[in-house]
Amino acid sequence: MIRRLIVSYILLVAVAILLFTVPVAFTLTAQLRNDTEAFAKREATTMALLAGNGNASSCRALEEMARAYERQTGARVRVTPTAACATDLPEPAPGTALDRALDDGRATADWGSDFIWGSDLVVTVPAKDGDRIVGAVRIVYPTESLNHRLWTIWGFRAGLAVVVLGVAALIGAMVARRLTRPLRQLNDMASKFSDGDLTARSPVEGPVETQTLARTLNQAGERLDTLIASQRNFVADASHQLRTPLTALRLSLDNIADGVDDEFVREDVELATAEVVRMSRLVNGLLVLARAEAKVTAAEPVPLLDVVEERLSVWRAAAEERAVTIEFIETAGGRPQVLAGPGHLEQVLDNVLSNALEVSPDGGTITVRIDPGDAAMRLSVLDQGPGMPDQEKSRAFDRFWRGQGLTGRSGSGLGLAVVKQLVTDDGGTVTLRDAPGGGLWVVITLRASSRSDG
Repeated sequence: MIRRLIVSYILLVAVAILLFTVPVAFTLTAQLRNDTEAFAKREATTMALLAGNGNASSCRALEEMARAYERQTGARVRVTPTAACATDLPEPAPGTALDRALDDGRATADWGSDFIWGSDLVVTVPAKDGDRIVGAVRIVYPTESLNHRLWTIWGFRAGLAVVVLGVAALIGAMVARRLTRPLRQLNDMASKFSDGDLTARSPVEGPVETQTLARTLNQAGERLDTLIASQRNFVADASHQLRTPLTALRLSLDNIADGVDDEFVREDVELATAEVVRMSRLVNGLLVLARAEAKVTAAEPVPLLDVVEERLSVWRAAAEERAVTIEFIETAGGRPQVLAGPGHLEQVLDNVLSNALEVSPDGGTITVRIDPGDAAMRLSVLDQGPGMPDQEKSRAFDRFWRGQGLTGRSGSGLGLAVVKQLVTDDGGTVTLRDAPGGGLWVVITLRASSRSDG
C-alpha cells in the first residue's frame, strides 16, 4: 500500500509538471524561434535598403555591414548581382524563395525543417528602389547556437522535473508511512493474535475510520482473551479436580482385584483399571496443556546435555523392561545451552520418549541425537516403530488425535500437542520425518543461548 501511495503521489506531481512545465518550454522555444527570425529579417531588411539605394556609400556600408554581421553571428550574407550595388558578396543560390523575392517582392524565412528547425535559417528579402525590385538580400543563419539554447531550455526543466520528482518521492514516502502507520499497527496486532498473543492491542490513532477499527479490534481482543482465559481456567480446574477421584477409584479397583478370586471378575477389574489409568493420563495431559497455554514463561539458558542425560537415565529403566535400548549421540561438543522455559525441556523429552517407547518393538532401539545448527541446537529422537504416513503427520499435533502407529491405543492424543505448545513458546520448532530404515524421526530445534560452557 505504501508503494502504491508513493507511485500515485509521484504520478500526480508528474502530471502537474507536464501541465505547467512543458507548455512553458514550448512557449520559450517558439519565442526563441520568432525572436531569431525577426532579428535575421531585420538585418536582411536593413541590408536590402542599402542595396536598393544604389549609391557608392550605401554599397560600401552594405558590404561592411554584411562582413561585420558574418563575423558576429557566423551567418552568411548573399546579394544578387542585379542589385544596384556592385559588391564582392556572393550571390544567393536560385530557388523558390529567391523567385518570390524578385518576382513578387515577398520576404521569406525557411527554417529547413517542419520540426523546430534544420541546420540553417534562410531569410530572403527583396531590395527595392522605390517601387521597383532591383535585387534581393539573403541571410543564411546557422542554428547551432539555437540548439544550445534549446537544450538549455528543455534540459533545465528536465533536470528540475527530476529533482521535483525525487523530492516528491521522499515526501510521498513520509506521507504514505504516516497515513499507513495505523494500518501497520493493526497488522502487527493481527500478527500477534495469529501467534497466540491475545494481549496485543493497537494504539487508537490516525483517521476516524482507523480509530474506530482499532477500538473494535481491541474490544474483540479483550473479549476473546477473557473467554479463552476462562476456558483454560475451567480445563485446568476440572483436570485438577478430577485427579483426586480418579486416584481414589484406581486404589479401590486395586483393592477389589486383590480380594477377588473369580478370574472373570478379576479380568473385568483389570480392564476398568486400565481405563482409569488412561483417563488419568488424559487428565494429566489436559492439565499440562492448560498450564502451558495459560502463560508463556520467559526462556532462560538451560544446559541441554544435563537435562537430556538426566531424563534418559529415568527412561532407560522403563525401556529395559521391554529390552529396548536407548542410544545417545552428541556431536555439538562442549556443554551447549539452549533457551527454554523452566521445566519445558523435561516435559518435551518425557512426552517424546514416552511415545517412542510406546511404539518401539521389543528389543528395538531408540536413538537420541544432539546436533549443532545455525544459532540453534537440534534434538532428534528416532524410533523403530511403524512410523507415520505423510497424511497423518500434519494432524499429529492436533489435540486428542491419536495415530495408531504413533501412540497406540493407550495414548491420550495430547503428548505432541503439549510438545508443540512448549517448543513454540520457547521460540523453537518441532517437525516429524521418516526415520532412516523405518520409524518416526522427531526433530526439535531450540534456540542456542549465547552463554555456553566450554
